[in-house]
Amino acid sequence: MLQRRTLLLTGLALPLGVRSADAAASDLLREGGVVLALRHALAPGTFDPPEFRLGDCSTQRNLNDEGRAQARRVGDWFIARQLKPVRVRSSPWCRCVETAQLAFGSAEPWAALGSPRAGTETTNAQSLDALRQAVRAATAQRGRFEVWVTHMFVLADLVGQNTNSGEGLLLRAGADGAPQVLGRWTA
Repeated sequence: MLQRRTLLLTGLALPLGVRSADAAASDLLREGGVVLALRHALAPGTFDPPEFRLGDCSTQRNLNDEGRAQARRVGDWFIARQLKPVRVRSSPWCRCVETAQLAFGSAEPWAALGSPRAGTETTNAQSLDALRQAVRAATAQRGRFEVWVTHMFVLADLVGQNTNSGEGLLLRAGADGAPQVLGRWTA
């Protein structure tokens, strides 16, 4: 089966000589100063069960075999292009940590990437502020990029866009410091 990888660029012209959106994604990551914010790989269903407990994977919605294969394809894409993130951060939810570990070999759990459905209005606002600051900090790191593995709701709250499982958004801070979507990346 043919795997299709795309980057839909938003408000960003392809540099001369770039043959594909795939090459444009590689170029942006190689240039650095960006965050690739990925939604976790396929974990069937919606929402966690009522008895959900953070830190206990048996109570959470988890990756299935297709999701594990999808996470490995994400990692294969980076290996094939010799791209290595300077940092891989993950929501502490098991499906996010597993996605990051399968794709990149390790993950740094970060509560700010956790699902807002489990937070309060105050903690969610604090998390969004932390994410905005981290995008600004990453933007200053030319030649380096970060990968964040998180949830659809986090991305929607941060930049107003939803994503599919295993799909990512390339982010950079705009002139006003707010996270800006440069493109949508799909494994």
